[in-house]
Amino acid sequence: MKLKELVLKNRSYRRFYQDVCVEDADLRELVDLARLGASARNGQTIRYFLVNTPHENEKVFQTLSWAGYLKEWGGPEQGERPSSYIIQVNDELLSKNYFCDDGIAAQNILLGAVEKGLGGCILRAFREKELRVILNIPARFKIIQVIAIGKPKEKVVIEPMKDDDIKYWRDEKGVHHVPKRDLDDLILSFD
Repeated sequence: MKLKELVLKNRSYRRFYQDVCVEDADLRELVDLARLGASARNGQTIRYFLVNTPHENEKVFQTLSWAGYLKEWGGPEQGERPSSYIIQVNDELLSKNYFCDDGIAAQNILLGAVEKGLGGCILRAFREKELRVILNIPARFKIIQVIAIGKPKEKVVIEPMKDDDIKYWRDEKGVHHVPKRDLDDLILSFD
């Protein structure tokens, strides 16, 4: 797959085939893609907790909030939840500043997931204290985000943005629509 195809297939998936397991080896390969990516000043301060057992998945799931624009939706139902999570943390003993490394690493992870026929969603809405206790994460690690990973069970489509409305939405068939600005709206020229 060419890079543009991977990017187009890399959507924020929120419903998965929960029974399709993501193996430890696959999660490790995804973290390896993060490891091999760029790192500001080559600090390499970000670390990862891997979760892919049903018992741990359920505990992590209970700490998460899903899809802020879909107010009436409480998140994926049983059977549609992620089968794994990668919890991204910063080792604050090395540096409190991880610059933009979290985004670079997360994008590499998600592009790698798409290449494997998987998908994911970056979640920054979680109950930090509860998640820390559940995973026994020491205080030196700042939890940055949770990356849900699994086999996507939903269709996500990109469409042109109308009237500057950035809110994603679902239609009556459950298709997830994501409005995107036009390329010409993003490129500036100051003549």
